[in-house]
Formats: sequence, C-alpha cells, structure tokens
Amino acid sequence: GGTCPFGAGWRKVMMWWFIVTDGLLFAGFLASYGYARILAFKWPDQASVFSLPYIAAMTFVLITSSATMASAVQASREGQRSSTLRFVLLTLAGGVVFLGMQAYEWTHLIQEGARLSANPWGDDSFGAYFFLLTGFHGTHVLTGVIVLLTTAIRSAKGLSSADGVEMAGLYWHFVDLVWVFIFTLFYLL
Repeated sequence: GGTCPFGAGWRKVMMWWFIVTDGLLFAGFLASYGYARILAFKWPDQASVFSLPYIAAMTFVLITSSATMASAVQASREGQRSSTLRFVLLTLAGGVVFLGMQAYEWTHLIQEGARLSANPWGDDSFGAYFFLLTGFHGTHVLTGVIVLLTTAIRSAKGLSSADGVEMAGLYWHFVDLVWVFIFTLFYLL
C-alpha cells in the first residue's frame, strides 16, 4: 500500500530480510557443528590447534572495524563527507587486515595437515567445520570489503547518500556479529 514498516525504505527492509535469512543459515551451520561436536569421540582441543592470542587479535580487528563503521554512518548522517570517507576507508582496511590474518591462519592449518576430510588432531569433521564456518564467513567479509570499496568511491565522488552508508554499515555489523558467534562457539568452547 505504499508505506514501509516503521518508516524504513524498501532498501533497508530488504537488507534486514537478507540479514535475517543469512543469519538463519549461519545458525544452521553452527547448530550442525554443535551436533557433530557432541557426537565426536575425540574433538580437538582448540588451544593446541589455534593460537588463541592470534584469533583474539583477528577478533579485535573486526570489532574495531565495526566501531569505525558506526562512526562512518554517523558522519554520513551529519553530512561530513571527508569524515565519512575516512571512517569507511578505516573499516575497509580492517576488513582487508582480517582477511589477510584469516588467509595466514588457513595456510598454517593446511600446512599442519588440516583438510576438509581429515586433520591430525582428532575427529575428521573438525577440519570440515573449520573450513566451512571460517570460509563462509570470510566470503561474507570479502563481499563486505567490496561493498565498502564501492561506498568509499561513491563517498569520494559525493554520490553516496547517508542511507547508502547505513546499508553498508548494516551488512558490516552483521558480519562482525556472526564472527562473535563463530569465535565463541568454535574457538573458545
């Protein structure tokens, strides 16, 4: 009938639909992982497989980039084009650093013998879930980096609206939130 829920535009409503459905997909993956872990006879001890300080640093980079994204959205709402661009670029840099750190982690674990079908630390499904969860999330981060790059270019040219920056921010905050669940459930518990 021409009106959007809560006064939100169609783009924001569609972004929220995407976030909810994608969140359900991640929840399904995490639930499947939890079920496999409960059934496993010998699940690897994460402290012996991962460098937890390194994973904590990855998490810090991503959470910090969420703060810079929130600052970009606020600057955009206030019409501060140069601040918006600076914060979007800082967020973009955080995403690139995170991806680089994840690539290093993958390389290290592959060199140690981790595979989709096996690993040297215990239950074979450990490697499959590691690559599924972190790879699917990494793909989302890569998509976010591309969105941020596009937003930065549009902001530099004065073409990006406050709503456009907010849409990029919604997606980026979703990616960060998903990582918090992966970090907690896969790396810590």
